Amino acid sequence: MQKRDHLDFWYAVNNTEIITTPNKHLETFGTTTLNYHLISELMDVTDQIKVREGRMLAAQPQIITPQAYAETFMEGFGEEANRYIDWLREHEQENNLHILQYGYSLKQESFSEHIITGDLKTVAKRVEKEAKAKNDPLSAVLIGVDEPWDVCLVKLFWEVIKKSAKTNITDMNNRHLFDSSETQKERLFTELEKDFLAASKDKSLINELGEKLQKHNVFEHFEDRFFSLVKAGKKQS
Repeated sequence: MQKRDHLDFWYAVNNTEIITTPNKHLETFGTTTLNYHLISELMDVTDQIKVREGRMLAAQPQIITPQAYAETFMEGFGEEANRYIDWLREHEQENNLHILQYGYSLKQESFSEHIITGDLKTVAKRVEKEAKAKNDPLSAVLIGVDEPWDVCLVKLFWEVIKKSAKTNITDMNNRHLFDSSETQKERLFTELEKDFLAASKDKSLINELGEKLQKHNVFEHFEDRFFSLVKAGKKQS
C-alpha cells in the first residue's frame, strides 16, 4: 500500500478489502456483536503485518424520519471515521436505509493486536482460515490500513447494514411498526375490543387485559369499562 503524508478517510476506504462478512444479518429487535479481524501492513516496516481483533456492538435499529437522521451513536471511533459517516449520510442513503438508524460502537475491552512477519496476502489467508474454523456466523475478516484503521471498520459495518436492512425492515413491517401513530392506535383499539370480549367470557383473562392496558398507556381511557368488567367477574365467582 502506498504511503501518504496526509491520511484521510478516503485513503482508508479505497484500501479496504472485505474478505468475509457475517453470515447472519443484524438483529432486528436486539443488539448484535460483530467480531472483526482487521489485517494491515505497518507503514514504515517491511513484511510486518498487524492483526487487530475486536468487537463492534450494533444496537437495535430504530425507525426514524430522514429529517431526524442527524446523530449516530459512535463510541471508540476517531475523527476520520466520523467524517466518513457524515459522507455516507449525505451520499449513500439507499431507498430504505434512511428510515432506520443503526447505532454502533467499538468494544475496546475485547480488543487485541499482534504483529506477524510475512506478506499481507499470506497472513490474510491464515487469519481467514482460523476465523472460519471457529464457525462464528458474526465474524468478519478484512484487509485495511494501519491508520486510520477504524474507517475500515465503518466500511465493513456499512456493508453489513446494507445486507441486513431488507430483513430488518420486513421484520418491522410484519409487526406494523411503520404504520402511522393513528393507524397503530386504531389497530390497538380493535385488539382491545376483542380482549374485552374474551375477558367478559373468561375472567382469568382480566389481569392480562389490565397489564396490556397499562403497557400501552391507555388504562385511563378504559378505566371505567375495565373496573366494570372486574366487578362483573367477581359476581360470577
